[in-house]
Amino acid sequence: MAKMNVKKGDKVVVLSGKDKGKEGQVIRALPAEGKVIVEGVAVVKKAVRPSAQNQQGGFVEKEAAIDVSNVMLVCPTCGKPSRVGHDVDDKGNKVRVCKKCGAKF
Repeated sequence: MAKMNVKKGDKVVVLSGKDKGKEGQVIRALPAEGKVIVEGVAVVKKAVRPSAQNQQGGFVEKEAAIDVSNVMLVCPTCGKPSRVGHDVDDKGNKVRVCKKCGAKF
């Protein structure tokens, strides 16, 4: 699997699917599967049995994983969805770079 340019806590916009155009924050990144879980996107209903934590049981709404190719990172500086490049800063660390404005993050 290719390296993912999206990390937990990043703001992304959905490019395709039923939630196309929605923005949200990445709750969890699953690099082994090439998927991400985005807050408020791909919400599904799941039947849950009664347990110690959930006495009532019933249906619970939760976010499902979507493919990382269906989301695009929103640049924190310019606020626009853009592709991600990589660069090395003066300390020798690899950093992500916005392809639109050139900002490092």
